[in-house]
Amino acid sequence: MTRRRKAKSPEYAVSDEAAAYIADALMELALQFEATHFAQIRRHHQSITPAPSTVPRQLDLFEKHPARNSRKRNTSQI
Repeated sequence: MTRRRKAKSPEYAVSDEAAAYIADALMELALQFEATHFAQIRRHHQSITPAPSTVPRQLDLFEKHPARNSRKRNTSQI
């Protein structure tokens, strides 16, 4: 008869301090990688971004008003 082992939890048992150090190290690594390969990452994102639409996103809900008279009011008499 074979014994079955319990599946190990995918979580790693680390202290709070160790978790903070690991997170800081990973963030630093990610930031360095992004700084080094920024141009390549940007080119890739631009290549997969769809071209902007020529159709305006905002509908015109109101009529365009003609330009108002630029008549100045005489305020010297007040």
